[in-house]
Amino acid sequence: MSWLYLGIAVVFEIAVGIAAGKADGFKRFGWTVVTLVSGAIATFFLSLALLTFDVGVGYALWTSLAGVGIVVIGALFLSQKLSWKKLLGIAIVIGGVVGLNLAGAA
Repeated sequence: MSWLYLGIAVVFEIAVGIAAGKADGFKRFGWTVVTLVSGAIATFFLSLALLTFDVGVGYALWTSLAGVGIVVIGALFLSQKLSWKKLLGIAIVIGGVVGLNLAGAA
């Protein structure tokens, strides 16, 4: 169940990243509300996931997976460029997430 909670937290953290970019420094009220509400929901589900995960591992998984998700969504839907350097970075982050997961299981 903790993986489900972490997955939900990641989805809402991705929403935070996208909405914060559109909030224009909190000048656009609607996007500001989406940013804050999504952040609260993401934090709530992260806290549920952290009942099982080590805090350091769970938090690292959450931020890393959300970061990769934001880059991928930016490339697919927001006309942001996905260079080989970004792809390399994504591969390194995924490798780190796998390593943390394996280390956390020990």
